Parts: sequence; structure tokens; C-alpha cells
Amino acid sequence: MSAVAPSAVILIRALRFQPNPATAADNAFQSEALAPPATIAARALAEMDAVAAALRATGVTVHVFEDEDHTRPDSVFPNNWLSTHAGGAVAVYPMYASNRRHERRWDVLEMLKSKYRVQTIIDYSGLEPDGIFLEGTGAMVLDHVSRVAYMARSHRADTHVLERFCTDFGYEPMVFDAIDADGVPVYHTNVIACIGTEVALFALEMIPDARRRQEVRERLSACGRTIIELTEAQVREFAGNAVELSGRWPDGRRRTIMAMSARARKSLTPAQAAVIEESCEIVAVDIPTIELAGGSVRCMIAGVHLDPRPAREPELTDAVGAIAEEPVSIDGVEAASELALVD
Repeated sequence: MSAVAPSAVILIRALRFQPNPATAADNAFQSEALAPPATIAARALAEMDAVAAALRATGVTVHVFEDEDHTRPDSVFPNNWLSTHAGGAVAVYPMYASNRRHERRWDVLEMLKSKYRVQTIIDYSGLEPDGIFLEGTGAMVLDHVSRVAYMARSHRADTHVLERFCTDFGYEPMVFDAIDADGVPVYHTNVIACIGTEVALFALEMIPDARRRQEVRERLSACGRTIIELTEAQVREFAGNAVELSGRWPDGRRRTIMAMSARARKSLTPAQAAVIEESCEIVAVDIPTIELAGGSVRCMIAGVHLDPRPAREPELTDAVGAIAEEPVSIDGVEAASELALVD
């Protein structure tokens, strides 16, 4: 498995998708839905299915969970509440909008524990009553090679939680301000930055502090990575909201892809696309309805950076044929679903 590009992902099939009114105030990428709610939901559902199909066609393992709850309009974006990490660690995050906080799902965590080696789950969501938020890999963009967590300050990205995360998961924090031409802070770092193994897409021009901008540039390229500098106009087309994944060709050979929306792909210059394609195959899917909510393909994907559990023969433990299951150790204690709480 690539340190950067996971070979499995989690998608939420949100049957009641709508742009979320509770997030419109600080998400400058969000647009009004002009069609009836039922039409919007149906179109979005088709787009979600298209993303899942496109990823599966490249050999990526896709775990799909359905969500019929009409009170969770943004549940299609699980990367804001969940991240997974090499070595068996999982993080659960505090969310800014109150109507997004019940997007967190125990069945997703149980699936991870049953199919992958999970050692620790650290839950930061107890910080929500204190008004402290860190919306996962939306708020942070992680460089898994150099172990750096890049974060643009916003209502949804608190530096104190970032420091806790970096201590717990072994990353170096790199915090900066990022604003658009109107002086509005970028709501999520992952709309301006995508960090792959050999290439990074980053809207460095949106970092107003020249010194900090240069520090970010140097840190990104320290391991020999090529930087593609995006313009704000390309960011508006979601060019930064991409993600590198590992698939497989039918003969088993590894296949590295860069997943993004068709809108994002169209915004890239031929030279930019050529640089990406030196190391990745661009897989673009048209998702205009989902993008009304202010997020794109990267926001839809929670990558699984965990080792899969090996397949094994069922072991009978009693006369009725119950299958023995290996207990999961959570913070050193065998437990079925207990979380390691952070307060």
C-alpha cells in the first residue's frame, strides 16, 4: 500500500442530499440549489453512484454506506468526521455545523474494525461543546511522506486541536492563513491543496503572507515533489479538491490514479495535466449537483490507510457453530466499540 494513496475508500450514499443551509455562511464555494429537492437528491444519488463505479473500475476497493436521514444533508462528505492512518489508528473529529455532528456513524467504525487492523480510535468530538473544531481531512491536508499537516485557519480548523492531532498521530503542524480575492478565509484546506506522492496541487497564491507562502512551497518540495500552482479561478472549479488513490489493473499491477471532478479536470491547463499524468492517471467524474454543496470528489472520499485483516478459515467455538472473532484492542483494552475519548 502507498503511504499517500490508499487502495480502499469509504463513500456515503446520501439519499436525501441537499446543499446545507447551516454551512452556507462560511462556505464561499456553496451554491443555491434551484431545482426541487427531490430532483436535487436524485441527481446527486446518480453522481455518487458514478463516483463509486469509476473508482471500482480502476481497482480501488469502495465501501459504500447508505444514508436515508433527511437531517444529514452533507453526509456525502465523510472525510470531515473520519480519517484513518497507517499503523491501525483512526480519528473522529469535532464538526462546526451542529446538523453535521450526527453524520458520525458507528457502523462505519465497526466495519473498519472487522475488515482492517484497527488498534486505536481517538475521538476529538467531545470538544464540540467548547466551540473547538477540526473537520478532518477537509480542515487538514496531510503529507503522509514528510509527516506534515497543512492547515488554513478557519472557523472549522482550530490550531489547538491540530496540535493535539499532530502529537497523537506524529505529524508536524504547518498553519497558514488562506483567503480569496474578497478577503474571505478559505473554509477547508482541501479545496486549495492536494498532496500526492510525486505531485502536489496547491493554490499558493491564496496565502497572503509571502514568507509563509515560501515556507509552504519549500516544505512541499523537500522530498522532490513537483508543485503545480493553482490559481484562485481553478480553485473555484475545485481543481484543488482531488485525491491520489491506488488501484489495480486486471492483471494485478498497481495503478495510481488522481480522482477529481470533470469540472476540476476541465480547469487544468494541458501542461498541468501532463505533469499529473507523469505519475498518475486522472480519473474525472461529473458531479455538478454535489458540488452545489461546496465540496467535490476529495470531500466525498474517506481513505482507508489501514492494513486489511487476512482472510482465514472460520473457527467453530461451540456446538451451534459460532465463528470466533479476534477482539480489537482499543488503547490497549479489548473492547467491542469503545472509543478513546479526548476531552
